[in-house]
Amino acid sequence: MSKIVNVEFKLRTYEYYKPFHITGSISESSTNIEVVIETDAGVKGYGEISPSFRVNGEKVEALYKLEEAVKESIIGMDVKEYRKIFEVLDRFFSTPSVKAGVQYAVLDAFSEEIETPVYYLLGGLKEEIETDRTVGMDTIENMVKEAKKIFSEGFNVIKIKVGENLRKDIEVVGEIAKETKGAKYIVDANMGYTPKQAIEFARVLYRRGIDISVFEQPVVASDIEGLKYIRFNSTYPVAADESARSKYDVYRLIKEEAVDFINIKLMKSGISDALAIIEMTKTANLQLMIGCMGESSLGINQSVNIALGTGAFVFHDLDSHLMLKENAFRGKFKQENAKIKIL
Repeated sequence: MSKIVNVEFKLRTYEYYKPFHITGSISESSTNIEVVIETDAGVKGYGEISPSFRVNGEKVEALYKLEEAVKESIIGMDVKEYRKIFEVLDRFFSTPSVKAGVQYAVLDAFSEEIETPVYYLLGGLKEEIETDRTVGMDTIENMVKEAKKIFSEGFNVIKIKVGENLRKDIEVVGEIAKETKGAKYIVDANMGYTPKQAIEFARVLYRRGIDISVFEQPVVASDIEGLKYIRFNSTYPVAADESARSKYDVYRLIKEEAVDFINIKLMKSGISDALAIIEMTKTANLQLMIGCMGESSLGINQSVNIALGTGAFVFHDLDSHLMLKENAFRGKFKQENAKIKIL
């Protein structure tokens, strides 16, 4: 049998190696919830909930108390029929990171029972992906130094956090580009610019001959018109992150022709919405990247399997586990510099 007999939530806190600074936020640690699902066959599946108050309005203290509600919803259900369980968990629409962690734990339990990796259950389209690494906000000197180190370690895609000081941002991206020739750049403003500032940022860097692969979430999440304005008035592809939390958000972005890229994060949408978004964006001929919040290796494992299984993503921003201090690596994947594959 494959029926769920228990669901357990466990609090886990991980410190960052150094404070992680993005627009309007500095994090020194990440407190997540480890999800353990057990079936009547004695098999256990694992997932992780990594909430973001800034993006989803979620607090870990509140999510932890949902353990009993999750138990009441899915105990007795069969992990083989995981789409039925996904439909039940979609009722937790206001707590998408709970959806993500529990839905993945269900998939993980099913995969353990049939001895087949999760990415095969989702299609097995890729054997390997390549992640970027992120340069958090700091002094110009420190950001350039970190970017050079990342590039020297074999990471060919560098994500650069900007959004608090336009002039400094232009300078730091320019200096990083000088020192890491041959790299690709994802520039993420985390909602820090006005539309006019975003256009100036793009125009100045373009005139300097600097190519940016993705200009991510330059304006506040609710400003869909602003995203569209930037998309049609700058040379760089524009991505929605905070503006694209659910499949309904993405549907609106597609209708408005507001972006070139959608950044899927499981913690924003859950796995069920993520799979729907993948199909929607394929139909609309948009491109996809996959990102993360403050997940440990256990949580990054979820996104790795989604990315490999669906093969849907142009860029993979799956590096949070490399920023966190963990006692033990818990992902079911192997990483060599930027390259990631399933064990």
